[in-house]
Amino acid sequence: MTIKIGDRMPNVKIAHMTADGPAELSTDEIFAAKKVLLFALPGAYTPTCSAAHLPGYVVHHDALKAKGIDTIACLSVNDAFVMAAWGQAQNVGAHILMLADGSGAFTAAVGLELDLTATNMGVRSQRYAMLVADGVVTHLNVEQGGAFKVSDAETMLGLL
Repeated sequence: MTIKIGDRMPNVKIAHMTADGPAELSTDEIFAAKKVLLFALPGAYTPTCSAAHLPGYVVHHDALKAKGIDTIACLSVNDAFVMAAWGQAQNVGAHILMLADGSGAFTAAVGLELDLTATNMGVRSQRYAMLVADGVVTHLNVEQGGAFKVSDAETMLGLL
């Protein structure tokens, strides 16, 4: 079942890169007592994700923070090494928390999987963005049919 507005985020372990290498984080650590903007995408280094989705959040980081967002997080069904390298290539610095859902556990827990096995990409995440306040979803924008219209930084900024 797909997560919806008013639902509490599931407690799942995901990874991110630290100076000491990959480390696990629980979603409780990420979302508790904070206002988080999480955006997810099908894959690091893929065309729309690299050309528009992630760069938009880098560009609008300061405006989002000024509107009360504590953490901006990018999630993909990739490993922590790929997410860290992609973050470096996209110049995210410390602005975006790059989250690796390598096994797709979080993506499955929120019911936002995208089956791309027919194109040799496996099961990935749908493209979406959500606002989460103290672990509860307040806004959820899921793209339909490969579109990139409602999960971009500008749209999410307009919701704040």
